[in-house]
Amino acid sequence: MVYGLLLLGCKVDLRTNADWPLYSGDAIGSKYSPLDQITKENVGQLRLAWTYSCGDNSARSTIECNPLIIDGAMYLTTPSLKLVALKADTGEELWNFNPDVQGGGVNRGVTYWAEGEKARILFVRSSFLYSINALTGTLDSTFGENGQVDLYEGLGRNVRHAWVTAATPGIIFEDKFILGSTLGEGPGAAAPGHIRAYNVQSGHLEWTFHTIPQPAEEGYETWPPDAWTWAGGTNVWGGFTLDEARGVVYCGTGSATYDHYGGNRHGANLYSNCILALDARTGKRLWHYQTVHHDIWDYDIPCPPNLVTIQKDGHQIDALAQPTKMGHLFILNRETGEPLFPVEEIAVPQSDIPGEKTWATQPFPIEALRYAGQNFDINNLTNINISSADSVRVRLSKMVTGRIFTPPG
Repeated sequence: MVYGLLLLGCKVDLRTNADWPLYSGDAIGSKYSPLDQITKENVGQLRLAWTYSCGDNSARSTIECNPLIIDGAMYLTTPSLKLVALKADTGEELWNFNPDVQGGGVNRGVTYWAEGEKARILFVRSSFLYSINALTGTLDSTFGENGQVDLYEGLGRNVRHAWVTAATPGIIFEDKFILGSTLGEGPGAAAPGHIRAYNVQSGHLEWTFHTIPQPAEEGYETWPPDAWTWAGGTNVWGGFTLDEARGVVYCGTGSATYDHYGGNRHGANLYSNCILALDARTGKRLWHYQTVHHDIWDYDIPCPPNLVTIQKDGHQIDALAQPTKMGHLFILNRETGEPLFPVEEIAVPQSDIPGEKTWATQPFPIEALRYAGQNFDINNLTNINISSADSVRVRLSKMVTGRIFTPPG
């Protein structure tokens, strides 16, 4: 179900800034709406205005889509990944597009593009990127092959046995649609997580950034020599933010696969677990900052950085703020990638798994920027009740516990 809410006594706000035109609200990832009609004083007056039934629920139904709202229309995906357009004020269906392709999964949103008389919705289902007419819900036949692009094409090797899709929408800069991917994470072979930019009108591939460096590319030495021919992951699954004035796109990358063992990929493994700044026009790497070296904990970066401006030592600095799964907040200079607050490489426990070679240190920001627990042991025992505490105590007695970055054993 999709629901619309109405604030009693309020008129529909038709201001231009009532739109929600991008995933996360805007290109810098603020997730902020300037609308001020709903306040903490009147939020209790919200009432159901309309309901839209998607009609494709299942035992594993989920809607994780962040809908777009543009010129009074709402664009979203359903549990089975149909693309739907609704009237935002009434919930009335304008159109729906259900591609003739197997495969569902999670979808977190779509991308809108318009120029002159053209308006398109770009979205991914299964291993295909589609361009859909935003007014009619029909395929744009001038895009790719009859309105779709095969995401397996251009990966540089045959990985059709592996899962390749994109759960989070891409972002548009000028005429380029920049897209990450969602890949398998298990011990079997996985696809490489190339970052790719497609021409937003034709679907032609404009540039590719290899997150697993190939020979002669910077970072190649941080992997075994032939890793680029078989290694997988290091994908951008959380989306992008964009500094439009500078023409720079930012993202966070995932772990190399397999996520919990790296004995076959000795080295720091650039550009896994990295904050990346790329030239949005060319895909050229401008800088990177690795938040985990040789990840074996599935500590991939789960979201793009927020682009912010901070005041430090009396100066306004354009920066980015990158949250992580470790509860570490990295605040970097947006132009150079340099930390604006100290980051220390601290020695961490080493693996005793045969063949594994963990990294000796990991980067830790100052304590004020560590926003979650950094240690787990008997002192973190549940206090819900005595029986639960006793049960967990027995289980913990058979486990190795300690501070963050304790390796799997």
